[in-house]
Amino acid sequence: MNEFLDNVAQVNDTVNSFVWTKVGVWLLIAVGLLMTILTKGFQVSHIGHWMKKTVGSLFEKKVRSHTGEKASISQFQALCTALAATVGVGNIAGVAGAIVTGGPGAVFWMWVAAFFGMMTNFSENILGIYFRRKNKQGEWSGGAMYYLQDGLGGYKGMKHVGKVLAIIFAICAVLASFGIGNMGQVNKIVLNFTSAFDIPALSDKVLYTSADGSSKVTLYMLIIGIILLVLVGIVIIGGLQRIASVAEKIIPFMVVMYILGSLTVIFVNISSIGKAFGSIFSMAFSSQALWGGATGVALKEIITMGCKRGVFSNEAGLGSSVMVHSNSNVVEPVKQGLWGIFEVFADTIVICTMTALVILTSGVIDLETGVTTAGSDATLVAESFNTVFSFGGFELGKYFIATAILLFAFTTVLGWSHYGTKAVEYLAGSKALIATRIYKFIFVAMIVLGALMTSSIAWDISDTFNGLMMLPNLIGVLALSPLVMKLTKNYVDRRIKGKDVKPMLSHFPEIEEEHIRKIQETGED
Repeated sequence: MNEFLDNVAQVNDTVNSFVWTKVGVWLLIAVGLLMTILTKGFQVSHIGHWMKKTVGSLFEKKVRSHTGEKASISQFQALCTALAATVGVGNIAGVAGAIVTGGPGAVFWMWVAAFFGMMTNFSENILGIYFRRKNKQGEWSGGAMYYLQDGLGGYKGMKHVGKVLAIIFAICAVLASFGIGNMGQVNKIVLNFTSAFDIPALSDKVLYTSADGSSKVTLYMLIIGIILLVLVGIVIIGGLQRIASVAEKIIPFMVVMYILGSLTVIFVNISSIGKAFGSIFSMAFSSQALWGGATGVALKEIITMGCKRGVFSNEAGLGSSVMVHSNSNVVEPVKQGLWGIFEVFADTIVICTMTALVILTSGVIDLETGVTTAGSDATLVAESFNTVFSFGGFELGKYFIATAILLFAFTTVLGWSHYGTKAVEYLAGSKALIATRIYKFIFVAMIVLGALMTSSIAWDISDTFNGLMMLPNLIGVLALSPLVMKLTKNYVDRRIKGKDVKPMLSHFPEIEEEHIRKIQETGED
């Protein structure tokens, strides 16, 4: 078995290196840069507008109110469900891992990936709404597979290319949903929760020990896995409406609490804030001879690690969150694109930055050598919180982080279950209803496997499938960039400049006419 796993790891490392280091990171930045140029720096030039139409509109009834249509959810629910899938372990363990491996400079490249990723996510959401259609159950279905099939495939001689890329994307989305969207998240929940809230009577009951004795599976882990299986199963059975309802309650609460906790740590260590930012910028453009040990960290690795963790966190470029944004009750493609900008901003520029500053200001890591006083991943973040939230030997920080990871990762599992469902729906075609039910059953069952997982291979493979999803999606966005530019210009002319221009709302004439009638009848968009 060990030999088999070693072979799998070796093959995966080769594919992962090609997908991310050779192609992925550079294509990701290139597409984001191109979309920024084509939209005339929309995320900066119209920052007031997209802020007003997203976070500034959260108290508007038409944004928050639930829709009575089975086909859609509210704009706020779409955002929360998308954030549910993106705000996860990557915002805590991912940031810590990026800093430990790539140094503080990796944070800068996370910002770069996020800045350009705003426009990539913006473009994905626009295309998702523009090419969406209703399935047999009357629900909206949209995503990269549809704009690859109908958008890229609509170009002369590209029909089969678009279809093949759409199928590749959907297959990788399903596989990624089992890995990064399920087992990986559950594994982090179980490891952190059982460590922070230890119950010796359960944790001492060892069910399995790895060959080298480095890891073990306990009765406690199995019980937590079964509890998560039941909770996730109850929510998933209720479909997107129930997932969105849970997400809109948990996401705002957990994000606000995490930011408040992070700000408290940063404020207590405010004297170190200048040094923290200094290390981020100074180490972003130079190889670190000492960081990470004798081998040091090459500049290429710093850039790659920062961009990979950025994408892992906000998913801009993967084409994943498009599948839930496409279920929004909005009829204006660009308006949903604005939520895509805000999603990346909130996830990486705000939450990931909070995590990075907590680590870099708390003294748990030497900014010169990279030596840590704690382990890595979430352990490092928990230790950072313990420097402030520790009273008389009671380490509140580790409980806070364990709870945060529980909520973050739990909602990520819910969000990814929808992504996988939509990908299966596309692949199954006329058999979609049966296929999606089978998928949900398998998805829920694999939660227990995630709870008992002892190898990091699942995480590494999931990272590869993320990259394999990203490539066809970015090819689609790149090919359809002229359309994104037209849709953005149409929106700016009508909504910002007040010109009398016919709206561009859908690839399908009958859906566009329906949307136009809705706007005329209700005055809402």
